[in-house]
Amino acid sequence: MADRPPTGVIEEWCNARDGLAIALGGGGALGAAHVGVLEVLDEFGVFPSIVVGTSAGAIVGAAYAAGIRPHSIGKLVRKATWSNFGIFNRRPKLGVLDTQGLLSTIEELGGDRLIEDLPIRFGAVATDVKTKKAVLFTEGSVGTALCASMAVPGLFAPVKRDGRWYVDGGVAANLPIQAALDMGATHIIGVRACHEWDILHSKKVEQELARLEELPEVTMIRPTLTGYAPWSRKDVAQLIYRGREAAEAAAWGVPTP
Repeated sequence: MADRPPTGVIEEWCNARDGLAIALGGGGALGAAHVGVLEVLDEFGVFPSIVVGTSAGAIVGAAYAAGIRPHSIGKLVRKATWSNFGIFNRRPKLGVLDTQGLLSTIEELGGDRLIEDLPIRFGAVATDVKTKKAVLFTEGSVGTALCASMAVPGLFAPVKRDGRWYVDGGVAANLPIQAALDMGATHIIGVRACHEWDILHSKKVEQELARLEELPEVTMIRPTLTGYAPWSRKDVAQLIYRGREAAEAAAWGVPTP
């Protein structure tokens, strides 16, 4: 268990109360670092009232919003395989994987639920295929929202919801700070697992996210993940540790690069 730091950072987070949000970015397997961040916050008595995630961040965030404690999420993540998220599509067209693996995992964890019924306010970010803009799901099926949020173009086929098609939220907003603001957050803990997808994002998106990260109401946590692969699961334990390391540094007021 991490030692509680004698800084005002924890008090600032706790004082935000119902306005405290955590924004968890995408990053494939690098998203395991989010678990370490949540573990440390839990140990410090910091409990976000709003959870927003993109892609891998949405998956971890949904588990937390469903009431699963961070250390239990860590156990699930450590034993998970890629089949828990995607299954090879025998007739690949727009993606080599389908999302049945994720839907099956959700069923094993208690079944699909409505986002609005989760005990903690939750939002998942996906990208509208037609407009290329970020879309925030705050109601409806958790399973559908997560499948849309993690539908990396070329890897997963787009996901249809309410007559529109969606792909990975990282195309438009890999770190959902704006989505957290839209949900009414007054202070946001932003956790960046990786930079915007090089082949997916635009310069405009990158500049806007950089602006959001510098807002006074945003505390950034940036785990040091250089050298770790976003599509390899062999380093999950180390990634969780890196998340813990970065969260402790932020709580002690140590700036992250």
